Amino acid sequence: MGEKDDGAIRAVGAFGGGIASSGGVCGILLGGVAAISSLYSRASLVEKEDPRLWSLSAKFLREFEKMTEPYGGSNCRDIARVDWRDRDAVKAYYGDPDSRRRECIRLVGEAAEALGRLLEAAAERSTGQPEPERKG
Repeated sequence: MGEKDDGAIRAVGAFGGGIASSGGVCGILLGGVAAISSLYSRASLVEKEDPRLWSLSAKFLREFEKMTEPYGGSNCRDIARVDWRDRDAVKAYYGDPDSRRRECIRLVGEAAEALGRLLEAAAERSTGQPEPERKG
């Protein structure tokens, strides 16, 4: 998105492993919704929330669910199939080039592309113009 915010990066650190290594909701999905929220949510109750927050988040969720159908679900345990509390399993996930980590990396790329398309389309609808390319 052309920006780097160390605080935002730290805020999503425990999304990995399906929220705090629980195997729950995939951090890719959570990160995408967090990115949408950073653009369209409000920072205080006095601000007006942009309705695109909800529509874009729902669209991203549907896209991610389609991407993860082959895995049987959009939870980390469905995709990575790692018991994050088992040190040897985690070591194998990160150390074995043939581990399910390849699938997670591929999904990160696909989800980032889908998120980019959704955000660009939203920007075009609001301005009637394609969004200018950002560097960084």
